[in-house]
Amino acid sequence: MTAVIAPRGDGDLDGLAALLADAVDGGASLNFVHPFTAAQARAWWQRQRDETWVARDGDGIAGTVTLIREHKPNGRHRGEIVKLIVHRRARGHGLGRRLLDTAERAAAAHGLTLLLLDTETGSAADHLYRAAGWTCYGVVPGYAADPHGTLRDCSFFFKEL
Repeated sequence: MTAVIAPRGDGDLDGLAALLADAVDGGASLNFVHPFTAAQARAWWQRQRDETWVARDGDGIAGTVTLIREHKPNGRHRGEIVKLIVHRRARGHGLGRRLLDTAERAAAAHGLTLLLLDTETGSAADHLYRAAGWTCYGVVPGYAADPHGTLRDCSFFFKEL
C-alpha cells in the first residue's frame, strides 16, 4: 500500500509519538537518548507547532517531516527541515524522498529560497539528502549522541530552491 501524505491532524499525536519512539528504538539520532519513553515522545510532539506532514499507510502513521520557517527579519527567506522520520516497517520504498519533496514544495510555495538540515554522517538520511540534490557544507565530529550515548559525526546540508 502506498502511504498518503497530508498535513498533521489533531488526532495524530499518539501516532507521531509511536513513530518517534520507533525511530529512537531503532537507533536514529533525533536528539533523544535512552531511556526514552512514550511520554517524552508525546510531550515533544505537543510542543511542536511548525508545519508538519504525516504519511499514513494501512498500519497507521508511517512517516513524518516538519518545516520550520525562520521568523527573524534577516532570515525570512530560509527554513529548516527537521524530524524527517520513516517507520522501520515502511523504509526502502521511497517514502522519505516523498516526504522531503512535500516539505520542499511547501517551502517554495511560502517563498522560501534556502533550506537547511542536519543528520548523522553516513546514515540512510545522509544518503537520501545527497541523492535529492542537497549540498553538504560541513561535518562536525562528535556533534551529537545517538540513543545509546555514543557521539556521532553530523553532516550539515543546504538546498537552494
